Amino acid sequence: MEEKNILVVDDEKEIADLIEIHLMSQDYKVVKAYDGKQCLDLMKENKFDLIILDVMMPEMDGLETLQKIRESSNVPVILVTAKSDEKDKVKGLTLGADDYVAKPIKPLELLARVKAQLRRYTVLNPMYSDESNEPETIEIRGLTLNRKSHEVKIGSEQINLTKIEFDILYLLAKNPGKVFSTDEIFENVWNEKNYDTTNTVMVHIRRLRNKLQEDKRSEKYITTVWGIGYKIEA
Repeated sequence: MEEKNILVVDDEKEIADLIEIHLMSQDYKVVKAYDGKQCLDLMKENKFDLIILDVMMPEMDGLETLQKIRESSNVPVILVTAKSDEKDKVKGLTLGADDYVAKPIKPLELLARVKAQLRRYTVLNPMYSDESNEPETIEIRGLTLNRKSHEVKIGSEQINLTKIEFDILYLLAKNPGKVFSTDEIFENVWNEKNYDTTNTVMVHIRRLRNKLQEDKRSEKYITTVWGIGYKIEA
């Protein structure tokens, strides 16, 4: 199996070293950065399969760094935060984080989340496989999704989505009229059962609706079925 390259970003050297030890025990290749700027510089010169990014850093914090990352890359990002405030987790997910862990870090939980993200992007995600029987293009009421090119358009307008956002939209669009619960969406998109699925999915749905600008359009694509989940009507 190809060695996976992981970037660990934390201004506390001891924590970065600890994360490195646990990742290397699973045969991952690890590169470390100690601030946001160094992280962005390393990304210009290297290809990473996943980034573990601390939120609380001086000068450029993790959330600002994440914003910069998402301007040019969809690499999976796991946020590390010392805060228990739910608002920080929601903000991270809203800015494009794929998952988060809280300090003090539990090594087994961190490794599980790393493996889950790497599986999702490189092993278990059938949506981007050439052998997949999924339709390459889906069109619903002016909304067009192309599985291979990862393009989303409303009419001629290009909509820029992260991989997770695209996967959620594609899941709903390829099953028009079917209601998916938050757990079902999480299991289909993240390819595993996990914690805090309701809040994570809701944040991504909210971000999707913002990018589709549903508040400004007469045409609404994602329908909330209260108490059950979400769907897209044909």
